[in-house]
Amino acid sequence: MVFSVSLIVSNDTIIMKPPYTITSEILALVSSISQKIGEANAKHIVRQNPKLRKQNKIKTIHSTLGIEGNTLTEKQITALIENKRVVGPEKDIKEVINALAVYKDLKSFRYSSEKDFLKAHKLLMSGLIEKPGAYRDKGVGIVTGSIIKHLAPPHHNVKFLMGDLFEYLKSDADLALIKSCVFHYEMEFIHPFIDGNGRMGRLWQTLVLMNEIPLFEFLPFETLIAKNQKDYYRALSASDKEGSSTKFIVFMLKIIDASLLLLLDNGTRKLKESERLELFLEQNVKTFTRKDYLKNYSDISAATASRDLKYGVDQNLIKMIGDKKTASYKKKK
Repeated sequence: MVFSVSLIVSNDTIIMKPPYTITSEILALVSSISQKIGEANAKHIVRQNPKLRKQNKIKTIHSTLGIEGNTLTEKQITALIENKRVVGPEKDIKEVINALAVYKDLKSFRYSSEKDFLKAHKLLMSGLIEKPGAYRDKGVGIVTGSIIKHLAPPHHNVKFLMGDLFEYLKSDADLALIKSCVFHYEMEFIHPFIDGNGRMGRLWQTLVLMNEIPLFEFLPFETLIAKNQKDYYRALSASDKEGSSTKFIVFMLKIIDASLLLLLDNGTRKLKESERLELFLEQNVKTFTRKDYLKNYSDISAATASRDLKYGVDQNLIKMIGDKKTASYKKKK
């Protein structure tokens, strides 16, 4: 099956749709991904595992910066999160600190906002380039040796091209899975910034995906991109030559599908008492009872719930109000 569309009509406005073709391979990948997302959500793999979420966020930052040549290890990034001293190139440390700030507040960015896109770039590249958060004002190209691999559109076209791309993001003509891949490729083709284009493409694809599928906030598909870096650039180059993002869409959907498979293989384990309580307290609860806690964890006994809550009191995470039989608990700030 093959079909393509070049125009979108949204609110009586005609929007140019970036060129690509939906193939039977793409449809099969979308189906496979959707099935795995359903399984991950049913098992609450990410939602019920705070440690896994933290590890995956570190993997994401390590991989997306590693693709750009950053030399810091996952252990060093963890140390920076914990405000520990790290020895390494000043530029690499700055890149990680910036990325940590952006990914920490990822939910605050609106995926369809060009203003937020520029704001994220400013945070990501602050102290690394002269004008972070601003589109380039000169021509750029990607050169390998003496060969020009990609010549980006003239700088005076960037604002128009990016504006058109964000209009496409605002439309509801495509699935988030497809739309995120198309944006990623088209943004890389436009190359709107002097530096930071690659990490922004991967960041914004995550943001587009997590807007509809929350688990993508913690799915480190960048790890597999890093492991298949040559194929990543090969897919970008092939799409350039064809004038269509089809091959890049196929590549990225394969990466996402494989990442979800790894998540399903590695994400199932029982939570410890500290992890259960931490997850429960993330739900903006202020005052609750043991009965409320048990409703959230139907697979544990009343005795286990009591031990969890005692742990929370002992660790000064919650305050016990009343006696044991009628006690309620209050989250501490």
